[in-house]
Amino acid sequence: MTLLISENISKEFNGLIAVDQVNFAVPEHQVRALIGPNGAGKTTLVGLLSGRLQSSSGRISFAGKDVTQLPAHKRIAMGMAYTFQITSIFPNLDVRENVALAARRICGGRDQTERAVASGLEQVGLLDRATEDAGDLSYGHQRLLEIAMGVAQSPRLLILDEPTQGLADGEVAAFKELIADLRKTTTVLLIEHNMDVVMQVADFVTVLNNGQVLFEGTPQEVQANAAVQAAYLGGADAEA
Repeated sequence: MTLLISENISKEFNGLIAVDQVNFAVPEHQVRALIGPNGAGKTTLVGLLSGRLQSSSGRISFAGKDVTQLPAHKRIAMGMAYTFQITSIFPNLDVRENVALAARRICGGRDQTERAVASGLEQVGLLDRATEDAGDLSYGHQRLLEIAMGVAQSPRLLILDEPTQGLADGEVAAFKELIADLRKTTTVLLIEHNMDVVMQVADFVTVLNNGQVLFEGTPQEVQANAAVQAAYLGGADAEA
């Protein structure tokens, strides 16, 4: 089943076209990477897909339903979860309560919420920090906490915006293992600048440039494509 479809989706800001008639389709349980140079429109595109932004034109469907006009909270209720490029945790609450706030969106009661919280924290390796204030965590651990908040919602689609930014090498390795585990039950769309991560976890890659799809293919096909090399991979060590 194709879970997420974007048809000629565009977004204009005061005359500037940030996303220009983007078409792509993400099958269920695929790990799709979205890459491209700075200003390519990646974060704007996932904002449109998640409902945080309204498109100027085009159509988005999720799980067979047209969601183009639906706000973010209704898409969340349908099974989307989205972690931000900049952490959006609640620093004055402890780690457990941060995840519980996210889990309560879909859980029917306290016991189910607690199970979702424990599972989410265990998957990202933060279970032993459950009682710590979120604001006291390192930046890398705050990134992992936000992923746990997404995972705890048991989403059909998990959108991750720069998930490995700020992570130590060991945490990046653990993130790769997490994606391998999540793909069994969840479709993953991630914006990622670390090409080592992309090559190891993604099934398929969409390359954006100037708001348009430049190329799509397997990680190996993307890495070998001359147009992608010219537009992006020559500077792949820079932040996407």
